[in-house]
Amino acid sequence: MEAIRAEGLVKRYGDMVALDGVDLEVQAGRVVAVLGPNGAGKTTAVRILATLMRPDGGRAVVGGHDVVRDPVRVRGLIGLTGQYASVDEGLSGLENLILLGRLLNLSKREAKARAAELLERFELTEAAGRPISSFSGGMRRRLDLAASLVGRPRILFLDEPTTGLDPHTRNGLWDVVRALVSDGTTVLLTTQYLEEADQLADRITVIDRGKVVAEGRPGELKRQIGGQIMHVRPTLATDMDAVGRILAELTGSTPNRDENTGLLSAPAADPLLVSALARRLDLSGIPTDELGLRLPSLDEVFLALTGHNAATERNAA
Repeated sequence: MEAIRAEGLVKRYGDMVALDGVDLEVQAGRVVAVLGPNGAGKTTAVRILATLMRPDGGRAVVGGHDVVRDPVRVRGLIGLTGQYASVDEGLSGLENLILLGRLLNLSKREAKARAAELLERFELTEAAGRPISSFSGGMRRRLDLAASLVGRPRILFLDEPTTGLDPHTRNGLWDVVRALVSDGTTVLLTTQYLEEADQLADRITVIDRGKVVAEGRPGELKRQIGGQIMHVRPTLATDMDAVGRILAELTGSTPNRDENTGLLSAPAADPLLVSALARRLDLSGIPTDELGLRLPSLDEVFLALTGHNAATERNAA
């Protein structure tokens, strides 16, 4: 059963085309991640699906309702966490959640109970009475996600929800998303953290310059760019140049080189190249801490499909 379907979505801002015929499909109870460089159209797509913006062309249906013809019904089914916290900084965390519950027609008792439940779920109970202005960035993001869940939405839009969070807090939010999906919630996630998409998404859609350039399961996208990646980490940093030369000779391509981790990698059309590399390194007396084959990472897929590096995009944002 489809929870979200978009067909030929178009959105223009003057002469700039933000979306240029985007198609998107999300099955109920699944997670679909939308990836793309800055300005690709990810947030514009989410805003249209969440009824915050009208498309200039195309059609979108969320929860069985057209987002243009029946936006009120759509809003009754969805939750949204945007890139920036949408809570009232003058109120406490508890007051924010109770207010939202009352706006969603919960009784006072129900609103208080739901607020307490969500504060505990997001480990915010001890800070519940503090004003939001005293919250850290991670606490604000957790409260913002809690706020989007007050109405128990069937469909949840998460627009780069973990941007700026530390790894511990990010992992905690991933656990919450997994729990929601196990309970039947449908999630559309936009992110520039490719590990996040790899961890959470059943399917991935890659958007670049307003168009869908690829879609599929994470493993399928990794196979699309061809073959496997041979990687090697010499024990001594001083051996990186020599290892790079050997790797280039065997693969016929210039290896990627990460000075921070000491890892070198290159496409390997033939799995037997690993054995050949091991022999060459042994003959050269070069010890290694890591040597093997793997599928391309989503970061490498992102780079191949869009010509952009995801880490560079995040740093520029």
